[in-house]
Amino acid sequence: MASMTRPVAVLSAAMVVFVAIAFATTATAHPLAPSLLEIVEAAPGHADVRWKTPANKMPGATMRPVLPPHCVLSGTPVEEAVDTAIVRKWGVACSAPLTGSTISVEGIAASQADVILRVALADGRVFSAVLTADAPAYVVPARESPIQVMRGYLELGVEHILTGFDHLLFVLGLMLLVSSRRQLIWTVTAFTAGHSVTLSLATLGFVNVPSAPVEALIAFSILVVAVEVARGTDAPPTLMRRFPWAIAFAFGLLHGFGFAGALSEIGLPAGEIPLALLSFNLGIEAGQLVFCALGLVLYAIARRLRLVRPVRMRWAAAYLIGTLAAFWFFERAAASFVPA
Repeated sequence: MASMTRPVAVLSAAMVVFVAIAFATTATAHPLAPSLLEIVEAAPGHADVRWKTPANKMPGATMRPVLPPHCVLSGTPVEEAVDTAIVRKWGVACSAPLTGSTISVEGIAASQADVILRVALADGRVFSAVLTADAPAYVVPARESPIQVMRGYLELGVEHILTGFDHLLFVLGLMLLVSSRRQLIWTVTAFTAGHSVTLSLATLGFVNVPSAPVEALIAFSILVVAVEVARGTDAPPTLMRRFPWAIAFAFGLLHGFGFAGALSEIGLPAGEIPLALLSFNLGIEAGQLVFCALGLVLYAIARRLRLVRPVRMRWAAAYLIGTLAAFWFFERAAASFVPA
């Protein structure tokens, strides 16, 4: 156990800072959530537009979709509140094809949040992109290459895991729970295997689970891990302590449904579904590995600084994780009972 004393101290210190930032930034698990601009071509010359933005946004920030000039409004726009977002829907009549046209969003820089763009053509082709402050426009291609599909969904996967404080807190909880590097590798691998299974099944339509209870249970899984970490290594070993990889796999199945919820908003491109799904999974893992690597870097620094009192830091980190997880759980559980 002595070999893990300093890693635990470093990870715990990182946890204290991480959770403090999470609390200061937002009360939800996904701060500055990306907006969604979806354009679905119902028939040649007509498309339905859906513009979804978070209800909570930066003060004074306003984003506005800019469609091609040959697409004009048709019908009356409709606006409704859905969970924590505002959804606006309207139809457009286009005198020219969408392929080759430029679609953009104004005000991304001020909002400090990206925009996920999804364009579904009448012939079944689907294009996706992430609009950012540096790249606020997208030209609908005649056909998206496999390289473009892979790069786009890799970026989406990395962005989702790195902006998902709840998933990251769970991974850090696992890092505090295990007692050796070898056990850490098996535990994180099991978590990866678990969420990859349910992400694939849910995205492909084989399993359909309501998002509200899933999000609440994800928060509960973080709370369970935090409680186990707070018990310390001197307490009688529990099933979670003896077989952390099994618990990580089981909870990974649950977190996979959460990842699938994000991917379902984006959709998968026709003809490139396996590649897009694999790329999104790889993006999630890449972001997760970057996060874990940060802990190892902090450990290397701590070896030079000779950090002490790991027990106190571990205890503080466990309670901070548990407090935030409990808040999320009760908030999401209450939201799941609110009529839509």
